[in-house]
Amino acid sequence: MDTPIIFDRKAVKAHRTRSASLQHSVMPVLDAAADILIDRLDDVTRHFTAALDVGGRGIVAQRLIARGIPTLSCDLSHAMAANAPGPAVCVDEEALPFAPHSFDLVTASLSLHWINDLPGTFRQICRVLKPDGLFLASVPILPTLRPLRQALEDAELALCDGVSPRVSPLPTQQSCAHLLQRAGFALPVVDTEKLDLRYRSLTALLQDLRAAGETNALALRSRTTPPRFLFPAASAELVPDAGDSFAMPLHMAILTAWAPAPTQPQPLKPGAFTHTLDTVLASPQPRSPGSTD
Repeated sequence: MDTPIIFDRKAVKAHRTRSASLQHSVMPVLDAAADILIDRLDDVTRHFTAALDVGGRGIVAQRLIARGIPTLSCDLSHAMAANAPGPAVCVDEEALPFAPHSFDLVTASLSLHWINDLPGTFRQICRVLKPDGLFLASVPILPTLRPLRQALEDAELALCDGVSPRVSPLPTQQSCAHLLQRAGFALPVVDTEKLDLRYRSLTALLQDLRAAGETNALALRSRTTPPRFLFPAASAELVPDAGDSFAMPLHMAILTAWAPAPTQPQPLKPGAFTHTLDTVLASPQPRSPGSTD
């Protein structure tokens, strides 16, 4: 079955190329997201010898190299790949060109949500990992940017006869977990983190999205000039009172999963249990010290 084309990958590449020289203005957010992701390595008692960083803007690779982990970076944009502190290649994340079992760690910080075939990319990442290799990624999830989407839709409905897709669809925490299982990863864990961000104006938010390479790249986006009063009307929806600010938190799913290996804990097969649930429930429960009937 053909993969639905949701995103214009040429536009995604152009946005990331432009962002390569602008991302310094949103570096506090990118740094915070990278720190949240890399801190998860503190829970892993293992020394990694070969890491692949997918679309990390050079920020994650810098932290991995500081930990003594040899790291190769890759990005859809040549300009963005050039920001990496170590070796880097320009590749399409939908067609990773690496041999099976090439890395024992693959990371991706806020870089996978513009991929059309995300299940296919997850399967490729699982393939390039060595057995029992770690996949560690952060993905923006709903309700990120929901207030912006609603404000733009309300404003456009008031000005026009319909709405145009202007904000990228994002996955949920549950869908991320399902995708990991579908890709064949073992021991998948998905939890959430939130960065609380506030803006004084819609213009400031749109400038940050542009600097981060996160502007509209939907394949079905309108190519015409937006209505003149669209953004002022949307701004009034977000900031009803002059001088107020509005919240636009970044919700992230943190994905942790392992490439399958025979040494990993395995669930018992059906029928292999030694005790039934009825037996466990019927057995006397130990009494705590000092308890009375």
